[in-house]
Amino acid sequence: MSVASPAIRARLKQLEAHLEQENPVLLTTVKSFRQLDWTAYQMGLFQPEESFATDIPWWPLISILGTFSAGKSSFINHYLGTKLQRSGNQAVDDKFTVLCFSKQDTTHALPGQALDSDPRFPFYKISTEIEKVAEGEGSRIDAYLQLKTSASKALSGKVLIDSPGFDADAQRTSTLKITDHIINLSDLVLVFFDARHPEPGAMRDTLDHLVSQTIHRSDSGKFLYILNQIDTTAREDNPEEVVAAWQRALGERGLTAGRFYTIYNQEAAMPIEDEALRRRFESKRDADLAEIHERMERVEVERAYRIVGSMEKAARRFEDTIVPTLGQLIATWRKRTLVGDAIVAIIVVSAFLFITIKLGHWDGLQLSAAWWDYITATPRSTYFAGLGALLAWLAIHLGIRHITAKPLKAKAKELGETLRIRGDLARAFSFSTNPWRSMFLSRPAGWTLGNEHRIRKALEDADRFVQNLNDSFTNPSGEHQLALATAREDVPNPAELPVTPQARVSSGTGD
Repeated sequence: MSVASPAIRARLKQLEAHLEQENPVLLTTVKSFRQLDWTAYQMGLFQPEESFATDIPWWPLISILGTFSAGKSSFINHYLGTKLQRSGNQAVDDKFTVLCFSKQDTTHALPGQALDSDPRFPFYKISTEIEKVAEGEGSRIDAYLQLKTSASKALSGKVLIDSPGFDADAQRTSTLKITDHIINLSDLVLVFFDARHPEPGAMRDTLDHLVSQTIHRSDSGKFLYILNQIDTTAREDNPEEVVAAWQRALGERGLTAGRFYTIYNQEAAMPIEDEALRRRFESKRDADLAEIHERMERVEVERAYRIVGSMEKAARRFEDTIVPTLGQLIATWRKRTLVGDAIVAIIVVSAFLFITIKLGHWDGLQLSAAWWDYITATPRSTYFAGLGALLAWLAIHLGIRHITAKPLKAKAKELGETLRIRGDLARAFSFSTNPWRSMFLSRPAGWTLGNEHRIRKALEDADRFVQNLNDSFTNPSGEHQLALATAREDVPNPAELPVTPQARVSSGTGD
């Protein structure tokens, strides 16, 4: 059975060292992730270089999605207080850009390989996923991703992801794959639309993917829908109708609740002659921007709950999905093996009787043949003959086990993908059908009472972690509470990323 590789152990140790100062509550979740990993190793789900803790970004993550020319880059530049992203009316950035804080004043732009090969980032090994949906594209990771660093204090403690225009035709399949990936990992998702295009119906695919497919998610509250560049409607006879058209378009796709924001960039705004109208637009813009920025600042809190939720979800998958699915596969395999044994036994006995009767080796109900007399002549010869028959039958039985397990192993692989089970379900099934393991054991291999206790303990810990987080941020009794350690200025910044390879290796942030 596998155990964690030295690389995984080192990464988790670095992560614990970092979280010990940054957020003690999350430090305890790493220990729970270790318990989940141990169970996965023993069941055969994980290889030594895999860990549940490396599946999630430990930094607060904000994704910014939307159509071309919707003002995403301008919004980011204004938020950071520096011109980091190119902006314009055309498609100026055709890559997903991860924006991360660095103490260095010089901005660095690193290739996609820097993200694909670093387990601390949300795009670790994304090239493999791209290859699954678009053959040959996985090797072109630099065409999809880039990493940029900035000394802007607004980036401190969080990671931003700027997306290319969502309505791109080129590389669309791969772009959608990456988009879905970052949506799943993000703590906050800002979805931008362009008020200069008053016909929402022209962006049906975009609305369907960013609205219809997200409103039924359990984490739908992390989506903010933003109609940008609303200043361009100031000269309309009824600018409110533009907003209403977008709200109707979103409502047609099921979005009937949640906040819908209208903003614009003051630096690139069209002049509004009517002073009263200008004040009205500015007041609405400032109020919405303030609320958006407040949500972006609160992402640290949402990050903590996300990580605890991910740990709880991973633990529940063992009891709710993995173990029952393996149990059903093992039961089917056992039934098929017993049927196979019975069929082969009937065939062997029938063939034996048919041949010996044909050869006249029976005297009534008594077997009478020279070879039979030789076998039963002495206890020793009888023993060796019986042992040979037993070994022959054992070989036949193991062959039947292998034959009946083979199609079920393929089914296990298919079920693992369909049920989105983390780990190799087919490998776990192979562990349970090993030749040296009795097929009458009802529990999957590795699902011992000790590991079952570990999973239940992790679920109990998840509830306790949530309570500890609640105690950090709430206080129903009204007594004075100390702020989280993350609010202290002397705490190391979790998103601080040295850009030199040597610094990246020595830094413990995010591992």
